[in-house]
Amino acid sequence: MSFTEHLYQGYRNRKFDIDKRKTEDFIDRFFRFIFFLEYQRCSEIDLIEARLNGFKTEFQEILSSVMKGRETVESDYFFAKFPEIYQMLEEDARFIFENDPAAKNVEEVMFSYPGFFAIAVYRLSHELFKNNVPLIPRIWTEYAHSKTGIDIHPGAAIGKNFFIDHGTGIVIGETTVIGNNVKLYQGVTLGALSVTKDLANEKRHPTIEDHVVIYANATILGGETVIGAHSLIGGNVWITESVTPNSVVFHKGLVTVKNKLPVNEPINFII
Repeated sequence: MSFTEHLYQGYRNRKFDIDKRKTEDFIDRFFRFIFFLEYQRCSEIDLIEARLNGFKTEFQEILSSVMKGRETVESDYFFAKFPEIYQMLEEDARFIFENDPAAKNVEEVMFSYPGFFAIAVYRLSHELFKNNVPLIPRIWTEYAHSKTGIDIHPGAAIGKNFFIDHGTGIVIGETTVIGNNVKLYQGVTLGALSVTKDLANEKRHPTIEDHVVIYANATILGGETVIGAHSLIGGNVWITESVTPNSVVFHKGLVTVKNKLPVNEPINFII
């Protein structure tokens, strides 16, 4: 088979005829609209309703690419659930503002925080994932991943008031469960101990209970690993076993600080 024939077969065998760019563009524009990020103000109720109806129609067209015949029902369900999801996102934004000394107001969080964008796209994607909508939830969350460096699988279950600070390098696996009022810093991995395909239907990722703070570059692995409520997980730790509530976990490394002077200190070579 020639390479041209190989590509031909690939297109013939493709399961869904979905426009990836259009799907990504939709979630980007929808996010900007619902969080007041567009330059022109939508200052009339009728205009806002018309815009929302336009997004609903466009979403039905995208859904028809992956679930023909069910797109209207799924779109109606999604937009009926949207006010509830939106309230959670407003609470996320307030929680980020209240816990980040660098944030001047909630509007700044909505306009500029990559963590908030990643959380918003996740919450919208998660609703589709729960309803077994194929492909679109992964396209949306991987789009957010590409923009922010934050990788949240749409299957993860995340509670209210979620705060991602800085965010770059965060990975949250498919079967992760995160409670309410949890804060994560950059480089945190909530992953699996094993990635073999036969575990696809098992809980592979950890559970993080309420009011937990996890600092930069901590790695927490395993489906049976539970981080108890009100615990503080320090930076650079590696955890594969459960931690009881109200724990403080930290990595104790040896750091040596020396003054460069005097300059005549002999240099020791170790071979």
